Amino acid sequence: MSYLRTFLPWIVFAVIPSAQWQWGAAAALVAAVAIIVQQRREGVGFDALIIEIGSAAFFAVLACIAFADPGSDVHDYSAALSSAVLALVAGVSLLIRKPFTLGIAKRGTPREVWGLRPFVRANTVITGVWAGAFALTAAGLALLAHAGRGHTTAATLVQAAGFVLPMLFTSRYVAATQAKAGAR
Repeated sequence: MSYLRTFLPWIVFAVIPSAQWQWGAAAALVAAVAIIVQQRREGVGFDALIIEIGSAAFFAVLACIAFADPGSDVHDYSAALSSAVLALVAGVSLLIRKPFTLGIAKRGTPREVWGLRPFVRANTVITGVWAGAFALTAAGLALLAHAGRGHTTAATLVQAAGFVLPMLFTSRYVAATQAKAGAR
């Protein structure tokens, strides 16, 4: 459920028709800010809100561009840019040794596990997979946009795969890691 909440702004942006992209960006910004506020009220640390903060920043910029010039060429590449920003945020979280999945995983894991090397390593691997999936999705969407197919069913399928595949990997990897730890 926490991944669904984390990526809700992106889902909101994806489901609003492309012709109203400025409203999609604004709605995604509202969703991102609402999630951050709600999570902070519940005591969630900023380390668990890396994607949400990146989302809010991206959608604030995108909304400004979209409302200033609804016919902007940015619109054609907005889906590719979305995935590229997610790849960048995930990649930077790895570079600064704060994998974005670590904060999410801490929500459902006992505190005594948080500093253990296998827990941190597992989240580094998971974040790396997400970063790679986002980067591949961005490249695929950019190619589709360049071909004039940036807002087609094919693009929607690429976007969906860019979220579904790393989610499946995450759930299976976590299960395998927990089973391995339990066997020790």
